[in-house]
Order: sequence, then C-alpha cells, then structure tokens
Amino acid sequence: MNKRKLGIFIALIAAVCLNIQAQSAKSLRINEVLVINEQNFQDDYGLHQAWIEIFNTSFASVNLGGCYLTNDKNNPTKYPIPKGDVQTLIKPRQHALFWADGQPNKGTFHVNFTLDPTKNNYLALYDSNGKTLIDEVEIPAGQIADHSWARKEDGSAEWVQKGSGDNSYVTPSTNNMTLDKNEKIEKFKEHDADGFGMALTAMTVVFCGLILLYLSFKLVGNISVKLGKRNAMKVHGITDKEEAKEQRFGKRSGEEFAAISMAMHEYFDDVHDIEDMIITINKVKRTYSPWSSKIYTLRETPRK
Repeated sequence: MNKRKLGIFIALIAAVCLNIQAQSAKSLRINEVLVINEQNFQDDYGLHQAWIEIFNTSFASVNLGGCYLTNDKNNPTKYPIPKGDVQTLIKPRQHALFWADGQPNKGTFHVNFTLDPTKNNYLALYDSNGKTLIDEVEIPAGQIADHSWARKEDGSAEWVQKGSGDNSYVTPSTNNMTLDKNEKIEKFKEHDADGFGMALTAMTVVFCGLILLYLSFKLVGNISVKLGKRNAMKVHGITDKEEAKEQRFGKRSGEEFAAISMAMHEYFDDVHDIEDMIITINKVKRTYSPWSSKIYTLRETPRK
C-alpha cells in the first residue's frame, strides 16, 4: 500500500512539473519584426500590416495567454494577450504572429498599437504578472519596406536586416534561417560520390554490433552458470570448489535437459498415460411397455 501511495505521489509531482514547464513563458523571444509591409505577408483580413513574430525556444509547449506585448517602456501591460484562445499555445520550437495594426477588436493576434517607421520602435514581452520582463528589442529607424528586423537564427542574440539578398528572406511564422541545400549531403557527394565509404562504414558498424552482442550474451551466460553452481553448492552445503567440481554441481547432461523438456511438454499439453474414464447411463423412457403390447396377447384375432 505504501509503495502504491509513493507511486501516486511521484506521478503527481511529475505532472505538476510538466504543467509548470508547459506554462512557463521565460523561453519566449521576440524573433522577427516587419515595420513597413507593402507587399509582404497578409493578415487574416487580406491587409498588409506590420507584424511581430514570437518564437518558443524551448522543447515544451508554452501558452501566451495572459502575457503582455507593449511598445511603451512606461506601460508594460499595454496589450494583454487574451486567454482561452487555443492558438496562443505555441508548440515546441514554433512561432506566433501578431499584427501591429492598432485594432484589437479584429482578434487575439491584433494588438492595440502600431509601429512608426520614422523612428526607433521599442517592443517588449512581459509575463502574466505584468512585471517580469521576458524579452525586449529596439528596432532602428529607417527600415526598408518589406524588409524585416530579425534574429539571424531563431532565438539567437544577433540581429540582422532580412530581405535584401540570397539566403536572407523575410520569414513570418517560420524559421529565420532558410537553407537552399544540405551542406552534409553536398560534402558527402564530394568525398564519396559512389557510396563505397558509406557501405564500408555501415557494414563495419553492423559487424561491430554483432560482435558486441555475442560477447555480451557470452558474458551473461557465464555469469548465469557460475551463479547456478554457487546455488547448488549452497543447497548441498558444499564449500570446497574442488569437491563441487568432482560432483559436477551446476552441470547437466544433454539427456537430462531433453528429459526435463519432454516432461514439461507432456505436462503442459495434458498428455498422460492414464486418463479418467466416466461412464454415464441414461434412462430410456418409452411411451408404452413391450409387455402390454397387443401383439403379445394370448387371444388370436379371428380370421375371416
């Protein structure tokens, strides 16, 4: 009973820890901001508006509901992100996009302030208590239309302007670092075009794994045999290993193992030399008795 209570207690603690981890907003980062949107991503109303991207750096889901977005250092609770919207739950290593159009009546992801392209724009994200600063950034003035101010990689410390060249794309609601090719595959094609090296490596790994398995099973088997001999010596009260070796404790011949296997097979398959026999006598009931039949009467039927 105590073990059961202890297991329930540990499970409750684990559930609480996972819940705290899932609800923690400290892993959120302001990841990318586009101030002047002329021909870039459109909002859910088909309009081009400035947008703010939030990135979840952790490997657990985080709920934005109850946190605050602001562009005013003196007013950290300027836009309270509504609770109860399922879309505010950001999956691990995923993004959420807010529209800075000053029209919060359009929905959860439309904030109550706008961004001014003629001056520096301050942005900050606060925890649900309105006092704990999670992340902040200042976007410099003079932003180019359809160019974003973003972290070089998701969640990194370095900020760059994106949208002005190859491998520098504006990426709303997706990874900041986009790759047109896989460097590892390119290097593989360069150094091992025919794949002989890969085949040799794969075969070496497989054979090494088989050798390790063989050695492991052999070691476990030897340990089991030694434990069996030791237990046999304890049962018979023998402490001298030489005497046990002479009496062959812990060792059985193949015939003995075969006999034991056959006995177990017959036992589990319910095959025996003597079977229980049950005889059942059923009483036969007839509607009349043969002794009262008319064909057995003494009187003969007259002949005509």
